[in-house]
Amino acid sequence: MSIVTFGLLRALTFPFSLLSYRQIHRVGRWLGKGAYFCLPRFRKKALANLALATTLTLSQKEIIRLAKASFCNLMITCLEYAKLAREKKIARVASCTNPEVADSLMKEGKGVIFFCGHQANWEILFLEGTSRMPGVAIGRPVKNVLLYNWVLKMRQKFGGKIIAPKNAFREGLRALKHGSFLGIVGDQGMPDSGFSSPFFGRRAWTSPLPAILSYRTGRPIFVATTRREKGKYRIHYSDPIWPDENQPMEKEIPRLMEKCLTLFEESVKERPEEWLWQHNRWKQQTPEKLKRRFRHESLAIILPEEKEKFDLVVKDLSLFREIYPHEFITLFVPKAFETSPLLEDAEKIIYASEKEILIPDFRFKLIFNFTPYKSIHRHFRALGAFETADLKPDFAKQLKEMVCRV
Repeated sequence: MSIVTFGLLRALTFPFSLLSYRQIHRVGRWLGKGAYFCLPRFRKKALANLALATTLTLSQKEIIRLAKASFCNLMITCLEYAKLAREKKIARVASCTNPEVADSLMKEGKGVIFFCGHQANWEILFLEGTSRMPGVAIGRPVKNVLLYNWVLKMRQKFGGKIIAPKNAFREGLRALKHGSFLGIVGDQGMPDSGFSSPFFGRRAWTSPLPAILSYRTGRPIFVATTRREKGKYRIHYSDPIWPDENQPMEKEIPRLMEKCLTLFEESVKERPEEWLWQHNRWKQQTPEKLKRRFRHESLAIILPEEKEKFDLVVKDLSLFREIYPHEFITLFVPKAFETSPLLEDAEKIIYASEKEILIPDFRFKLIFNFTPYKSIHRHFRALGAFETADLKPDFAKQLKEMVCRV
């Protein structure tokens, strides 16, 4: 089956290898608009994630516009793989605006660390970098071996090397000590990393590996960002972020990571449409505890209006926080009970009628409904919700059986 999939994919993408980059970008924008409507799960992820990015302060229209534009960006990136696989001179399509400091440090015979993310076409950074200097990068294999080998060949065509995540620390140390740069894509949600830092105003789990390697080797981190301009790509390096080896590791690692993430976030803010909003940057849990369909980072709980039912629900409301210890919880609270003590760290939205529940909010990926209003399901599923569930007032057993793995 992998052979058929790979063959079909190569046949469909081969014609794009014959087009210019500008032509690919035009076709990609057109296909991206179609993908926005044809891929509802990815559309919901993009809409919900843009709404969750608190510091962007986007209106509903802006969220929809940027979600559509991000699909165009993603489609362009996908279509460019065939073109990049045949590209012999990456300088024709990509250049770094300020390579001098990084280049001079590399000439010392010791490596540097490039912290980057899923911006514009993220493959460009490694291709352009390894066309000028020795480098390695961490890459996660995909299940289709034929497809991954093809992508791997493209990534390593200028002499770079891709290392597996399980070998990242050992191979990263070796590369830096032997004068190669290390590229790390650091904007992926990693709830098993044990390290979190605010990203667009919300807690995000991130691998601290760039900071750990910087501290261990004394080598600087550069935040490398990319943008698409007139059919080409422009790469920019930040000033070097040096570790302070006189500080204890437990203080220095958070400082280094927060500096990297802040600089990267500032770059994304300039062109949010060129970032990958279709992935779960803010996921808060690993798969072991919750069933996949109920493992979402942003949920809304709609409390009932009847006092007897409300009191029964509130009695066990803390169970939600036990099951979802880090997730972003919003409570829809009837106006009659707005002063009731509830979950302390949850956002509250007060409602006096069904109409005041049906607000145009894309944030909620998971809805738990204690009211009799059936319109809630249709309304929120048309926005960002992947799952909506009705719960009984004595919900404890029902909730555990529904969402938790046995």
